Amino acid sequence: MFCREHVERIVKDVFTSYGGSALDTPVFERKDVLAGKYGEDQKLIFDLMDQGGEQLALRYDHTVPLARYLAMAGATVQAKIWQVGKVYRRDNPVMSKGRMREFSQADLDITGAWDPMIPDAELISLLCTILTRLDVGEFTVKLNHRKILDGIFEVCGVPQDKIRSISSAVDKLDKLPWLEVKKEMTEEKGLSSDVADKIGEYVKHKGGPSLLDLLKADATLMANRSAKEGISDMDILFTLLRAYKVLDKISFDMSLARGLDYYTGIIYEAIVEASAPPAIAANATESPASSKPKPSKKAKADDGEEDELDESQVGVGSIAAGGRYDNLVGMFTAAAAAEGKKAPGLPCIGVSIGLDRIFAIVWPKWVEKGMRSKETMVYVLAAGDGLLEERIALVQELREAGIKTDFLAKKKPKLTAQFMAGEKDEVPFAVILGGDELKEGLVTVKEQKWEFVDGKKTKVQSADQGMKVRRDELIGWIKQTPTYQGWSSGRLI
Repeated sequence: MFCREHVERIVKDVFTSYGGSALDTPVFERKDVLAGKYGEDQKLIFDLMDQGGEQLALRYDHTVPLARYLAMAGATVQAKIWQVGKVYRRDNPVMSKGRMREFSQADLDITGAWDPMIPDAELISLLCTILTRLDVGEFTVKLNHRKILDGIFEVCGVPQDKIRSISSAVDKLDKLPWLEVKKEMTEEKGLSSDVADKIGEYVKHKGGPSLLDLLKADATLMANRSAKEGISDMDILFTLLRAYKVLDKISFDMSLARGLDYYTGIIYEAIVEASAPPAIAANATESPASSKPKPSKKAKADDGEEDELDESQVGVGSIAAGGRYDNLVGMFTAAAAAEGKKAPGLPCIGVSIGLDRIFAIVWPKWVEKGMRSKETMVYVLAAGDGLLEERIALVQELREAGIKTDFLAKKKPKLTAQFMAGEKDEVPFAVILGGDELKEGLVTVKEQKWEFVDGKKTKVQSADQGMKVRRDELIGWIKQTPTYQGWSSGRLI
């Protein structure tokens, strides 16, 4: 748990460093609150029914419950709001990939009307800060804009009623080769082959600010109002990201679509090398019959649901994602408003960080580096007579001083049993009480260390019997040691 808490602690620290305030929304909502917000992922909502027959559902994410809360608050809140908690998906679990039916997400959302793209850049900076501090390895934040994507679909000839479903198909390009995605567009969703090919010419592009110049040179695209607005937003965003010094972490990826229906502007997701699926989409013209391995689809379910990608054959996917959703709060205020009365809206943008997916990446590195799994810093032992009351008194003093301390809950434990208990938790300081030393106002402190031997973490054997420290100076002595001062890293090897 120490590793998980370490991840969560860093995330919360960055949230508050960026001016965020905490919010806790219910773990379940009325089903109609969640319905119609998630596109093709609607089928993953966990339905519930209370004893009175009311239709309820476990929350799918933190975003829709937040929007409902903001609507109830009058749609006037201008703030940075963060949430950390469990969300639920009726999905096929793959534990090693951080994909579960119940998992933890950490969200920060900026609500209210601000100047263009400043909140958007602020959130991308926040995401880069968190991933850097968590040491997840080299990461990339992929960006796109829903207005650019919608404009592309329009100029390519996609009917309005198919834009969202085609967007969901494009969003699979990080897992499937282009021809597989095209097949879904044409055979399953009724799009003409010519229109799909036009889309393919656009979504194959990725790069940085220079990609904007390519789009601006496309007269047909720039004649589309939606695309032109999106390109203007991206121009501002890249300028701000340069000021935040995170431009080197950004990839402007035209294939990024994000399948959720509520996004209206910039969209983004973060991947690291350990999370990215196989690079099967690198070749936009790869044939489905190619010899390259590709993720398979699981057999169609008996209930007739659409085939799902076999996630056991890909990476953990994105570890964080988000985007702008300017109309979601207005959907709730409109539903509550009297007929004919104009309902207020509230522009919002947010980011969701998958804590379990990050843990799946960080944990192997944590073990490899010899990081600890517990935070106990001192183990109090007794030599000879049990000295139970004396042990308890010292343990309490250390705890009150903020030093995490433990002892063996036995009246007269053997010294070897006490050492074994402390070593099991890799406690760096063993404080040994002896009757004679206590009379002199002394305790014995033995600092313990671990090392890797043949790939296995082992306690360093030492003939050192420890050093005598005055009992009334013990707290100060421990706190000034390099081991204690560096404890927050979790690494004691």
